[in-house]
Amino acid sequence: MDVIKKIEELKLIPVAVIEDSENAVPLAKTLMDAGLPVIEITFRTKAAAESISLIRNKFPEMLVGAGTVLTIDQVDAAIFAGAEFIVTPGFNPTVVDYCVKNDYPIVPGLNSPTFIEWGLERGLNFFKFFPADLSGGPKMLKAISGPYPNARFMPTGGVNDDTLIVYLKLDNVIACGGSWIVKKDLISSGNFKEIEIRTNRALSLIKSELG
Repeated sequence: MDVIKKIEELKLIPVAVIEDSENAVPLAKTLMDAGLPVIEITFRTKAAAESISLIRNKFPEMLVGAGTVLTIDQVDAAIFAGAEFIVTPGFNPTVVDYCVKNDYPIVPGLNSPTFIEWGLERGLNFFKFFPADLSGGPKMLKAISGPYPNARFMPTGGVNDDTLIVYLKLDNVIACGGSWIVKKDLISSGNFKEIEIRTNRALSLIKSELG
């Protein structure tokens, strides 16, 4: 499976912080039922690896990634649990090179031309633009499209219903990542109905504006 192509098809990557692994499967089911078979589970909690494993076992057809990956140990834990792609908040050469060497799909975080060139030099052309809203937003992405026409991005950080389509209409954006549809407090409280509503709203926007 071409992970990047799948992400491009889906266009929206929910970024979830799961504090209790018991919420992992219900959350995944909610997203699946809403028609969004993808999730990025951040390594901000001890429940991350187990949550990835539970979701992969229950929904093998779901694309599951690991986010906020900071170390090689976390990469190994994520891959062992079943993660199909790795996302980092910044460009850590040690982590990126390890993933490239082992053919683990990785989406490094960056927000400057220098790091784009670091990525391109390693044969990568898909990056997480983070934190998107604080790093110049759509204007920044438009500006860097000139010198880096082959670079593609997943803006994450501050993306919401108001900016989702603005980003996705940019030629160098293939997907957006965000936690607004799977907010941590909604997951922790088991408010999956609200998550379903937010997911449906975002997908409706994408369908109505982008076809």
